[in-house]
Amino acid sequence: MEKLNINQWAEEDRPREKMMQKGAEALSDAELLAILIGSGNTEESAVGLMQRILAAAGNNLHRLGKWQVADFARFKGMGPAKSIAVMAALELGKRRTLQERPERPIIRSSHDIYELFHPLLCDLPTEEFWALLLNQAARVIDKVRISRGGLDQTTADVRTILREALLQRATQLALVHNHPSGNVQPSPDDMRLTLAVSEAAKVMNIRVLDHVIVTDGGYYSFNDEGRL
Repeated sequence: MEKLNINQWAEEDRPREKMMQKGAEALSDAELLAILIGSGNTEESAVGLMQRILAAAGNNLHRLGKWQVADFARFKGMGPAKSIAVMAALELGKRRTLQERPERPIIRSSHDIYELFHPLLCDLPTEEFWALLLNQAARVIDKVRISRGGLDQTTADVRTILREALLQRATQLALVHNHPSGNVQPSPDDMRLTLAVSEAAKVMNIRVLDHVIVTDGGYYSFNDEGRL
C-alpha cells in the first residue's frame, strides 16, 4: 500500500491545519513534533516517524529532552537538521518553565529548592555545585554556580560559597548539587562539605538552611533528614 504524505491527508488531520483550526492543545505530542521536522521518510509520515521516536523514549518528552543527535540518527529520516530542530524546541520548553517562575520566589521547604533547581540540573551528564542565596525573608537573591565537576563528583570551595553570600548580602543560603547517577544518597564528601560550610557560615552569621541533592527522579534534603 502506497504511503500518503501529509499533504494527501484530509485537511482536518494534517498537523498544521489541525493546529490552525483547533489550537495547539488539540494536537498529540507526535503531531506537534511532526510540524517541526516537516517530513518523514519513504516508509512513514512525519507523524508516524515521531510516534516511533516517542515510543523509543517511553512516550516521555522529558526523557526525549536528554537525547542527542546520535540518538535521533538511529531513525531513518532524522538527519542533523531535523534532530537539532527537535532538540531546540525541547530546550525552549525547559527555558520557558524557568522563566515562568516568580522573579524572587520564597523558599519555604526543601521541595521549593528542588523545584527551582530541577530544570537546571536534571539533564546534566556531570555534577554541578550551586549556592542558593536568600535574604532574611527567605526570598531568593541569586542562584550561583560554584563549580562544575567530572562525571561523578565536584569540588566546591567553602570560601567561594561564603564570598558570594557576603557580596550579595545574603543572610541565609542553601547548597544544591546534582547526582547524574540518579542515586540521591549523599557521599561522605557531601557530608563533610555540608558540615564545613555550615560551621564557617556560623562565624559570619549566615544560616545554611539546607543542602539538597537533585536527581532526575527525586531529591535528598540534609535538613529533612536531620543532618543540619
